[in-house]
Amino acid sequence: MGLITGLLTLPIAPVRGVVWVAEKLNDAAERELHDPGVLRAQLALLNQELEDGDIGLEEFEREEERLLDRLHAAQTCSTPSDRR
Repeated sequence: MGLITGLLTLPIAPVRGVVWVAEKLNDAAERELHDPGVLRAQLALLNQELEDGDIGLEEFEREEERLLDRLHAAQTCSTPSDRR
């Protein structure tokens, strides 16, 4: 980037910084969303809530199915050939 380009784009530098931070937050959220360890911990917590009587069987089954679907998707997407 040349001097003139740098001076002309200086006013939008804060916007680029905000976009960069937003991209980093999105990347971290995506990693957590598809992390099998996090999903297993959420399943364990869900089971504990059912045993403690905090949630009903219907809600448990709905959430369990959602978490198992996400876990299955995370495991099929993370095959060794897909890794960079």
